[in-house]
Amino acid sequence: MKICIVGLPQSGKSSLFSALTGASTETAASKGADPIAVVKVPDPRLEKLAAIFEPKKKTAASIEFVELQGISTGDPKQTTFSEQFLGKLRTADALLAVVRSFRDPAVPHPRDSIDARRDLAALETEFLLSDLAIVESRSDRLRKQIAAKKSDRDVRELAALEKCKASLDAETPLRRVDLSEDEETLLRGFRFLTRKPLIAVVNLDEDEIRREPEILAPFVDWAAEGGSAAVGLCARLESEIRQLPEQDAPQFRSDFGIGSPALDRLIATAYRMMGLISFFTVGSDEVKAWTVSDGTVATRAAGVIHSDIERGFIRAEVVSYEHFIVHGDIAGCRTDGTLRLEGKTYRVRDGDIINFRFAV
Repeated sequence: MKICIVGLPQSGKSSLFSALTGASTETAASKGADPIAVVKVPDPRLEKLAAIFEPKKKTAASIEFVELQGISTGDPKQTTFSEQFLGKLRTADALLAVVRSFRDPAVPHPRDSIDARRDLAALETEFLLSDLAIVESRSDRLRKQIAAKKSDRDVRELAALEKCKASLDAETPLRRVDLSEDEETLLRGFRFLTRKPLIAVVNLDEDEIRREPEILAPFVDWAAEGGSAAVGLCARLESEIRQLPEQDAPQFRSDFGIGSPALDRLIATAYRMMGLISFFTVGSDEVKAWTVSDGTVATRAAGVIHSDIERGFIRAEVVSYEHFIVHGDIAGCRTDGTLRLEGKTYRVRDGDIINFRFAV
């Protein structure tokens, strides 16, 4: 999964990137590149399974974070994104928008005042206008194609685009539009920005941490619409904590009223918002976590591991993590019947431990 971090100048994007990844942005930025880091998804269940099986290799699910450098530094008031920047955003599976709540006279806001909800609206407007331009351009071409030679697929695609245009004209992001399976298929290649899950990270002052619900109040209705979420954290402080020895970090968080690391909170938010779950494969060679969408059937989950397993799928041997932990081994689960055989249409559940049987 790839998450792109975006925000207005002086919003704290680099601090957040460092807080999430432990990596510095200076080297990449000095070369004119976008800082990129891959982080492991924290999962206590994976750690417990690895302790039981003692495998040669332990593999966590991973997320790639990219801090996009896209707004002109020559004009700090500019919020218009270039086509190149927007193209990079379209490659993301989810967007993380950093908006500023902290106040620091030494770091002036490009709009000369602090209003996190206003800044988020500015970013969303850029995304919406980009999608609208794509919709209008493609619709014009389709109308010409249909006039020259009517095609059922073109007619269906145009109808889907007109549905999108109505939403965008009403300033409603496409993630809040119900699309049929056929419409989803027809529009998937456009990678619309307002269709992507969006997490607003409100970058707090240290003294705002304990007042997070109050600070996030203006975002409650926005986040309730679906496909979006708001999280409050102090990126600078989280970045400093990331550099501490592991044994010192919990006490430091406790002193400031921080419940859990920024990375854990944002990943949990992203998984919940995107409807993602994890299943596990286990053995003496490797214990590994795999990420799939909630509702994924067994054959598709097998394909995440390897296409041959999906193609030659016979059955899946499944036990829940909770049942496995009771016994601590597969044999005990088989004896008490909690290890079961499932077919192609079984819908994988979060925490399932699965052994796929296949033949090719």
